[in-house]
Amino acid sequence: MEVEVPGSKAKKKVGNFQFGIYAFFDYDKEPIYVGQTNEQIRTRIRRHLTNQRTDAVAMNVLDPFEVYQIEVWPLPELEGKDSKDAAAKKILNALEYQIFVKLREESSFKAVLNEKEPGKPDFEVEIPHSYKGIVVSDEVFAIRNHPDVRIARRASTLSRLAQIISERQVQRGLRNTLLTQATRLRALTERRLRGLEEKAKKQGAEPEE
Repeated sequence: MEVEVPGSKAKKKVGNFQFGIYAFFDYDKEPIYVGQTNEQIRTRIRRHLTNQRTDAVAMNVLDPFEVYQIEVWPLPELEGKDSKDAAAKKILNALEYQIFVKLREESSFKAVLNEKEPGKPDFEVEIPHSYKGIVVSDEVFAIRNHPDVRIARRASTLSRLAQIISERQVQRGLRNTLLTQATRLRALTERRLRGLEEKAKKQGAEPEE
């Protein structure tokens, strides 16, 4: 996908823009993480998905295994600005906050896994057009989307996050993330159990173990 660069007839791939907001969604299309970048959209996303120096992955806030879709909001009008440009940073912060709040409200759990909520800005910006795409193959989807695989993975992430919290002095935000993960795990487990029970009723048999 390409976007026209303002003031130029040239087009650039969405992931190549320097400034932008991105969001990760799980296999239920639930928003699980929102972030911003001033280095390059694809570079920042790649770091998350390959666990290269990102606190969210290192702290078990975000599990790349759960990322099914990615949505990005590039800011072509900021192209060419210095990464430390104060005005550009304010726009980026404002947009991140608005998108975070929007996705949190759209979530079934009214929550996103971010450890910290973006600071509320003193002004609003217009949310630009976004681009959304699936980032796993059909083969990977078939494996990772199985509810038992997802339950096991989510439980493991929850356990590691709880271990980190038990060993350190952490802020309230990380404990909120732990609660959100526990809520998501319970919802997934309950849905799996209901599905097995309904299947058993249709077949006139006992639910499988």
